Amino acid sequence: MQQTHRLILRMAKSRFPVLILGETGTGKEVVARAIHQLDGRGPFIVVDCSSLVGPLIESELFGYAKGAFTGAHNQKLGLLDAANGGTAFFDEIGELPIEMQQKLLRVLQEKEFRAIGGLNTRSSNFRVIAATNRDLQMEVEEKRFRQDLYYRLAVMRLRLTPLRERREDIPLLIAHFLERYGNDHKFPDEVMAQLVEYDWPGNVRELEHTVQQMVAMNSGPWFSQADLPSSILNQKIEREIISGDSTPLVTSVYQSPASSDTIVPLAELEKRAILQAIEVTKGDRSFAADLLGIGRTTLYRKLKSYGL
Repeated sequence: MQQTHRLILRMAKSRFPVLILGETGTGKEVVARAIHQLDGRGPFIVVDCSSLVGPLIESELFGYAKGAFTGAHNQKLGLLDAANGGTAFFDEIGELPIEMQQKLLRVLQEKEFRAIGGLNTRSSNFRVIAATNRDLQMEVEEKRFRQDLYYRLAVMRLRLTPLRERREDIPLLIAHFLERYGNDHKFPDEVMAQLVEYDWPGNVRELEHTVQQMVAMNSGPWFSQADLPSSILNQKIEREIISGDSTPLVTSVYQSPASSDTIVPLAELEKRAILQAIEVTKGDRSFAADLLGIGRTTLYRKLKSYGL
């Protein structure tokens, strides 16, 4: 991330296009805003390519003239007009339909465009920052993304590393989010270790939401493993099962608080095992059934028979 910060500083010094690559939740828009703020010129306009469909794309980008179509009672300026003098951030540029890619390429080359139904061309001078979670080079090879547009956008490239490949940053990010959302909440070492070991498929966004959720559900100050989301607990259980290290989880269910000579009825042991499995999997009955080695229907029947 220190290297990423150095690149952001370098990119902010010029007005060349930037292409930010990274999985969902890695903070592509955060980086784009940082580059723009350091540049310090004009507005920052977000163009969400994944939400623009059909004729909405052109009208949102280029605007339209009065009377251009039914319902166009007044002239409307587009997002490219709004970005004049500042930055246009094309989020998820890989979602842009191929027919719109040609029109966008012309705008980037000429800095001119014409509103829908308009007769005159308008100019807009803006910096381009684009982001995508797709492999655009693969998209180019498979003819789903224009090669000339790709080279136009990728003058400077920045790839954001997923969280699972920089686990040493996780405690720092957690401390940052606790400072923002927490009320003197703290993570004991064993809970922090599970957070660091988790793969975070939703990356920094998922981590932030997890901290928010845990703070909202716990009065503090200390978190426990029971406060962790089921996705984190389930991954830990899966890894233990795969590695054959699930014995402590299973045998702890059968330990009686009485002396080792006390004989516990099988029905009581079974009831404890079911309760423990339900607790560990945060109520995920399908996963609990797999953990217990029984079918889901059998688990439902036993829950009912034990009045659970």
